[in-house]
Amino acid sequence: MGRTLMMFTGDINLMNVPDPALPFARVVDTLRSADVLFGNLECCLYQPPTEVSVTDEGFYAKPAAGQALKIAGYHAIGNANNVNYGAEAIKSSLRELEKLGIPVTGTGLNRAEARKPVIITRNGLRYGFVQRTSVYWPTNHEAGEHSPGVAALRGHTAYQLPLHKTRQDIPPANRPGVPPVIVTWADAKYLADYIAEITALRKEVDVLVASQHWGLKEEVLEYMTEIAHAVIDAGADIVIGHGPHYSLPVEIYKGKPVFYGLGSFCFHTGHGGIKHGDWVGMLARVTLNGRTCESASFEFVRHNERNETVLCDLASEQATLELLRKRSAPFNTTIKIDGNKAVFSAS
Repeated sequence: MGRTLMMFTGDINLMNVPDPALPFARVVDTLRSADVLFGNLECCLYQPPTEVSVTDEGFYAKPAAGQALKIAGYHAIGNANNVNYGAEAIKSSLRELEKLGIPVTGTGLNRAEARKPVIITRNGLRYGFVQRTSVYWPTNHEAGEHSPGVAALRGHTAYQLPLHKTRQDIPPANRPGVPPVIVTWADAKYLADYIAEITALRKEVDVLVASQHWGLKEEVLEYMTEIAHAVIDAGADIVIGHGPHYSLPVEIYKGKPVFYGLGSFCFHTGHGGIKHGDWVGMLARVTLNGRTCESASFEFVRHNERNETVLCDLASEQATLELLRKRSAPFNTTIKIDGNKAVFSAS
């Protein structure tokens, strides 16, 4: 096994893209320098037969916009998330991705197909990818035994009265109005199935990547850490998260990098047809020597008025970096600067 450079991007939404050459024009050379490039496609490549309301579920991009993924050089994508919604939209997206020659994990014509990993060979090594979403709709969104949908990993929420003093900022529960502690955890059956699949995949590939659609705003919730650590214990080499459209903390767990949230990578139009604002995302890099992680790092990205993704000058993103550094500290993570990259390691 030799040294390889893998790159990972966050959420890619190609709605309202007039020219597929446009979104990645300023980063295409960087993306194509990766030995392996993987990202989360947060839309369906689908043209509805009639106009749909902006309040309907699902993000539908014109199928021609999918060429942007080919231009950027994606070797595989994940498609399990909360906006790849609707049987016809999912079937259309799968057909378009097949035409582009880009393999996909996380969605399929049935549950078995949606859960099936992608395995690609690059430079003599076999790379395996699996994706699950913990954010999805209860209305036939999850792939069934005979129905199209996404590969889900269900999570649960409980609201706990803080009877014991656990945080300095929460007063004792002897007064009205004390907010609850929100507790989350992964569904035991879903997680066990996922772990079994990762354990089996470990035997077939040299490098294994687990991709997770999860999260709520800037929080790293308990179920996210539970899943990340469980999949690494089962054999995953890298965990990448996406979904909340924020740059979330990073961690090294048992020598393996965890990116809890890469934020947006190409995202112009959001829910309700509203233009997304001045977001900041992350382009993740992992350099491997065989299965061993030699370096894990990221660069910040934003988008301009033309909806082109642009690499940020790290010197101009010090406030963003310091906030991420502070929020990664509880995970025993140290972040250092190397040129325009932020390199992280275990403290």
